[in-house]
Amino acid sequence: MYLSTVSRPATDPPTGGRPRRRLAGVGGTVLALGTVSLITDVSAEMVTAVLPLYLVLGLNLSPLAFGVLDGVYTGATAVLRVVGGFVADRFRRRKLVAGAGYALSAVAKLGLLLAGRSVPAIGAVLAVDRLGKGIRTAPRDALITLATPPDALGRAFGVHRAMDGVGAFLGPLVAFAVLLAVGPNYDAVFVASFCVAALAVVVLVLFVRERPAPVGPAGGADERRVTVREAAGLLRDRPARRLVLAAALLGLATIGDGFVYLLLQRREDVGLRWFPLLAVGTSLAYLLLAGPLGALADRIGRLPVVVGGYVALGGTYLLLAGPVHGWPLLVLTLALYGLFYAATDGVLIALAGPVLPARVRTTGIALVQTGQALAYLVSSVLFGLAWQVWGPRAAGGVAALAVAVALLVSVFLLAPLTRRSSR
Repeated sequence: MYLSTVSRPATDPPTGGRPRRRLAGVGGTVLALGTVSLITDVSAEMVTAVLPLYLVLGLNLSPLAFGVLDGVYTGATAVLRVVGGFVADRFRRRKLVAGAGYALSAVAKLGLLLAGRSVPAIGAVLAVDRLGKGIRTAPRDALITLATPPDALGRAFGVHRAMDGVGAFLGPLVAFAVLLAVGPNYDAVFVASFCVAALAVVVLVLFVRERPAPVGPAGGADERRVTVREAAGLLRDRPARRLVLAAALLGLATIGDGFVYLLLQRREDVGLRWFPLLAVGTSLAYLLLAGPLGALADRIGRLPVVVGGYVALGGTYLLLAGPVHGWPLLVLTLALYGLFYAATDGVLIALAGPVLPARVRTTGIALVQTGQALAYLVSSVLFGLAWQVWGPRAAGGVAALAVAVALLVSVFLLAPLTRRSSR
């Protein structure tokens, strides 16, 4: 087991000789990062909640064109996740790299104002925003894994993702309030989003503490710098390859949030002003379930929880392709979609963390996330094409089938890692 030669404290270092109080069994580092994610998600979800309407109804993009932009929004800069992860591991500056990513995403919100109605410019700005997310995500998650004992990783990620979910819940509400106050003025949403994102960077700088470097076998700090060869060696490691391949397959079976909400809006004729509130339903389910499901993953195993999450995703796509209408469709779809995120978002990384060597854990997490993001880019384009050629219901049915196939293969790949990740 990779962690057998790595010794680290189970909790945040004591202050003044007394243990730091913790909420829900997690340390101050997790809570501080959760606060940063909460504020950042308010900013991000303000934009995400109005972006599908802005692009499809405001700029009259086709489903295929929206799929390309949606894929760019998440996957186009995915390779830079690995670069960010490697830099954080090599220089042991995970907080600094994560902070640069948060700052870049904040600046991108102002870029939407300058892009105007130019689709190429909007695509470029969205790519910059995702570049920031790509740089920050792996260092942030590595900070969590290094500040938490392996047997509590599910709870730690659950608490972090629950706080993140609070931001995702509030973001669309803030966007709705802005649109209610000023009318269909998307620029006002973008400016407010930038201000909130800037606050998150301030909180990160002031309150997040980075753990010391991992301790070597002899008891002293391991001063060796991570090399490119050492990082590349992860791809020769069988457990790491299984993680990356499974993540890519699951990403290939996942379509974007924007597509889900557009399908609901078209089927139920949801008013444009009320559209941002669809994301609120998903976020509420996520917020309520992320913590409990993270704790459940620590108790019964992370893989069963991840499997349950993707079953919920397949059910979401089937509902969108099926005969159900009215409020039952809205409630069931948003609840299942929130359950999917709560069961998979942090739990998959909690499964992966203990399997990866501590010295290159940030790089390993970045590889897993890159596999998902690149696959997501492909899936968004393919779903947009399927919608345009076959229609939305047929495309939803194909998406549900893809989830079933990807899940079966992924269980085969991840099952041998379950015992390792749960130790």
